[in-house]
Amino acid sequence: MNTLNMYKNFMEWLTNVETWQRFGESAIRIALIIVITHLIIWIVNKSIDRILSNKQTSRLPVQARRMVTVGRLLKNIVMYACYLIGGMLLMSELGIQLGPLLAGAGIVGLAIGFGAQSLVKDIITGFFIILEDQFAVGDVIQAGQFKGTVEVIGLRTTRLLSWTGEIFIIPNGMINEVTNFSLRNSVAVVDVSIGYEEDVDRATNIIQATVDKLEDENLAKPPEVLGIQLMGASDIKIRIIAECLPNTQHALARKINLQVKKALVENGMDTPYPRMVTYHRDERSGERNGA
Repeated sequence: MNTLNMYKNFMEWLTNVETWQRFGESAIRIALIIVITHLIIWIVNKSIDRILSNKQTSRLPVQARRMVTVGRLLKNIVMYACYLIGGMLLMSELGIQLGPLLAGAGIVGLAIGFGAQSLVKDIITGFFIILEDQFAVGDVIQAGQFKGTVEVIGLRTTRLLSWTGEIFIIPNGMINEVTNFSLRNSVAVVDVSIGYEEDVDRATNIIQATVDKLEDENLAKPPEVLGIQLMGASDIKIRIIAECLPNTQHALARKINLQVKKALVENGMDTPYPRMVTYHRDERSGERNGA
């Protein structure tokens, strides 16, 4: 009998027009909440992009870098805030009472706060990284043992892309020391080895003439031949320096090495190699005896 009553109650609820009307209204409100949340995020992101693009034209490159980074950070904050508010509205539509939930969340949040010191440290460090302009999106940096191009500076982590393709995700609180390779021009340093039997002045003139003809879009100043840097066991090293755009010194050094090598070979100067002189004890003793 109880089963029959339950079946009748269920069928009455199922066939009730008001039930489906309330269900439809809730479904529409849920859909509107989702659409409006994403629409607000899209509008705010477009507004931030437009504001930054208007201001970047009148600012220095370093300031423009900071604005791009701050823009991405603001987008992350807006996205998190909209998702949080939208999630609370969705729970309200599903019949979940938010009052007790928020009260409980406050107590739980207080307890978690004591154990989430590292998370707070990461967030605060991230804000100071942006504020002090230690590095920005697009910079090549080294943080500890990790080196790469900054892709994202988030609220909690920084993401680096290495030149070999690896992605490093570093908590901001662990970034204690940073080397930034993108703020100033770099210097390519090249040491060219010649043999002791070669004419140093002639070799220097050949090298200088070669680097004077060097053309590269990354060159900031003409290369300069400093002279003899080191006199080794089997060679003499002549140093060349060339100021170039940030983080392009390695490619430029390879190009200088190639051009100088070709020039030296064309002028009959071979690459030096180690040499060894051997003395035979018998021959030396025979000379002493003969003397």
